[in-house]
Amino acid sequence: MATYLGTHGSKIQNYTTDPDNPNTGEVWYNETANTLKFQYPAVTTAGSWRTGNNFNSTASSGRGDGTQGAQDAALAVAGNNGGYFANVESYNGTNWTEVNDLNTTRAFTATFGLNPATITAGGYGGTNVTNVESFNGTNWTEVNDLNSARNSFTGTGDATAAIVFGGSPTPAYTELWNGTNWTEVNDLNSGRYGIAGAGTSTEALAFGGSPEPGGVAITEAWNGTNWTEVNDLNTARIYLGGLGSSAPSAIAMGGLSGSTYRAQTELYNGTNWTEQNDLSTARFQVSGSGTSTAGVAFGGAIPGGKTQATEEWTGAGAPVGAWASGVSINTARNAGASGGATSAAAVYGGGQASTGVVAVTELYNGSNWTEVNDMNTARNGMASNGTSTSCLGYFQDDPARSGKTESWNGTNWTEMNDLSQSVRQGGGLGADNTSALAYGGESAPTHQLATTELWNGTNWTEVNDLNTARLNATGSGIVTAGLAAGGRTVNPGTTDLAVTESWNGTNWTEVNDMNTARYLSGATKPVYDSVLVYGGYAAPNYKANTEEWNGVSWAETSDLSTARQGGGSAGTTASALYISGYLNTYTAATEEWNSPSNVIKTLTD
Repeated sequence: MATYLGTHGSKIQNYTTDPDNPNTGEVWYNETANTLKFQYPAVTTAGSWRTGNNFNSTASSGRGDGTQGAQDAALAVAGNNGGYFANVESYNGTNWTEVNDLNTTRAFTATFGLNPATITAGGYGGTNVTNVESFNGTNWTEVNDLNSARNSFTGTGDATAAIVFGGSPTPAYTELWNGTNWTEVNDLNSGRYGIAGAGTSTEALAFGGSPEPGGVAITEAWNGTNWTEVNDLNTARIYLGGLGSSAPSAIAMGGLSGSTYRAQTELYNGTNWTEQNDLSTARFQVSGSGTSTAGVAFGGAIPGGKTQATEEWTGAGAPVGAWASGVSINTARNAGASGGATSAAAVYGGGQASTGVVAVTELYNGSNWTEVNDMNTARNGMASNGTSTSCLGYFQDDPARSGKTESWNGTNWTEMNDLSQSVRQGGGLGADNTSALAYGGESAPTHQLATTELWNGTNWTEVNDLNTARLNATGSGIVTAGLAAGGRTVNPGTTDLAVTESWNGTNWTEVNDMNTARYLSGATKPVYDSVLVYGGYAAPNYKANTEEWNGVSWAETSDLSTARQGGGSAGTTASALYISGYLNTYTAATEEWNSPSNVIKTLTD
């Protein structure tokens, strides 16, 4: 009989507490709790979308055509936007690039394959067409036509073996492609146009579609010979999009139900459809490329027109980070300034319930917080940047607005030249105490400001303003590549913001907004194109939301354990701290982020 030792080469270890760094898959016995435990990676439980870069031209918006290929190898083919187009764009997972046009102008084609080996068939360009074209990565070449001219149908498979089905005016018609010719095969049981599909020429799935106005939820499976009805979608719709190179694992997204634009996303597991996280932009005639684990959706129709929006899909099971309890700080505070890494962090200044503003500075070595020399001026409402041995604190809220700047060298604080304005609650970023960017803030009578100033180690110099004036924005990056996210305006009235701007060393440019508007959030500091923003406040609630920026867009990830505002921050998207803060009371609690993270499972009878 096999033993655990014989199978795994080690005994189950006994511990009085859980081990600090167990290996993934390791099993151990906790003698204190009398439980058997093991560790496994934390992963997402449902798929989700994040925003990608748009098409290049308005001619590309609203296309109902796309490959069934890969997330990072998609083609947007033809389309309509006040006319019919032959334009083609290629997506590499980050950007769209225009490539050579089709020979025949049209829209509503069936396009399938894996870029660069792609086929587009049929469509409508004033009349229905039978034209079929093959792409080799450079040029489109006419090949053998379909047997039946039609539009608003779909195809799935590759450039050598594929199936097309549905469409107008032959809504049940099905044809097989063998790389050279088209052959009529058995029809759909329920003929429809505006249909979506996934799979291969021998195992395909057809779902949704006409009749209008509400569309249908009908789903049919193809076994290489016949279509069979299987379980319906949860949401009936027409002109939806589909993803999936395998019929038992398909994605349905977007669509139109009467006058309702749909964002719903559903996952098929071979038996049933399950609701997943919605598209950010509700739309119909949306195109898709990729699989149920990694895909891309693009184009389509939105209220009032067409969209160039692109969204990237990540399926369930992706590694995910998580927050866990860390070591509490000695002095609880709100709106303290901070910097550094998870193993070498600094927090200074801020507000505290019993004493008001504080000058207290604390350093963290990865295990303990230690009080060191105070700032020269007690204050909160500062911005900060740098490391635990080289950082700046600037701006001042209480006891009065000021441009006061102090520099930390790892031992002492030194007063430096002030900012040009007396400002509170501005934002900041930068590498160390010799290089910083201060922006925004509040100062009467203008109130929210767009002013930006650059620090060279000695003086502040005014540079180009933010596009959106605000206070309490959070910042990341260095003076040549930075990010300002969120914040608020206070006059007239208070508005919480999700606005994000990037700084290139000269100018601010508006980029994709955060998903959750808020101010007084924490953020990882050193890298512009890989940032976490967490916590904050937006009326009427403190926020626990954590969002990750990948240089293009924001995606929601695991929340803080405790919602709060005004905590200090340190670290990177792999390992971060959120320190102290306020949630109706001052807290000394620290949370630590790890990505990817692990889960410890307790085995019970």
